[in-house]
Amino acid sequence: MGSLPHIVEDCMGVLQLFSDGSIFRPKSINFNLPVINDNSILIKDSLFDKNHNLSLRLYKPTSLPSPSSNDKNKKLPIILFIHGGGFCVGSRLWPNCHNCCLRLASGLKALVISIDYRLAPEHRLPAAIDDAVSAMQWLRNQALSESGNGDAWLSNDDVDFDQVFVIGDSSGGNIAHHLAVRFGAGSNGLAPVRVRGYILLAPFFGGLARTMSEEGPSEQFLNLDVLDRFWRLSMPVGESRDHPLANPFGPESLNLEKVGLDPLLVMVGSNELLKDRVKDYAKRLTQMGKKIDYLEFEGKEHGFFTNNPYSESAFQVIEAIQKFMFHNST
Repeated sequence: MGSLPHIVEDCMGVLQLFSDGSIFRPKSINFNLPVINDNSILIKDSLFDKNHNLSLRLYKPTSLPSPSSNDKNKKLPIILFIHGGGFCVGSRLWPNCHNCCLRLASGLKALVISIDYRLAPEHRLPAAIDDAVSAMQWLRNQALSESGNGDAWLSNDDVDFDQVFVIGDSSGGNIAHHLAVRFGAGSNGLAPVRVRGYILLAPFFGGLARTMSEEGPSEQFLNLDVLDRFWRLSMPVGESRDHPLANPFGPESLNLEKVGLDPLLVMVGSNELLKDRVKDYAKRLTQMGKKIDYLEFEGKEHGFFTNNPYSESAFQVIEAIQKFMFHNST
């Protein structure tokens, strides 16, 4: 008789891969994180991809922005938010994602669209990126919908499809990068939707060569073994961390110097394992002449904003995003 299946990969108990290829994802997870409520924000879920049974969550402020001398447009800008989780875990329903999007909606006075995507290892990359593209196309279809045919929360009277910003956290930041490259400057193929900029929160990039921050001290909730495990489970079978989906500057990656990109705001904590890769990403794109804003938050670790979106440093993140949106709104 053969031996019983045993665990070969364990992602903090949230995802377990067994020797026979089977996968276990617990239906109930103890997050030990309170779910925040805000009566100024309306919330609802909607299916955006019937083929893959993928949903999104909408966060809509109950009141429109107040007009000012600098803002004659009373419509809500749109934020498309892409959660993190190493491409393997995470959901729009998780408390940290929910709290973060609630904060973005109230702090930025914007309609926030938080999307789900297929997870690895059941669905390896580029599935997650394809699903984010599908969400962008869903948004375009909403903008093109005749009166009464689209989602009522995305009425042209209330939201501004000309003022769309994409925010990606960790692996979501990696996905946001690939969206920026795919659609290029000017959001080609998305009209009347116009993406004005991309905000990457500690984007999850990789590479075979280790960086100093990766080899440095582990974070409280993240270490190099976990990062490597996420890459093993999410990359196409047989591919390394230098694959273009992981390393934007890998040996077979697209030459980004020839790609027109909309403005990017890139943020990372100084104590993150990913810091050196994120900093190098911003530096290289700046040297290529791209419009990049880079912010490093002293003493902060991975997920400092999404896991605690009402902290003092989180207010600084909101202010930075507000400034970025204002300067790139036209």
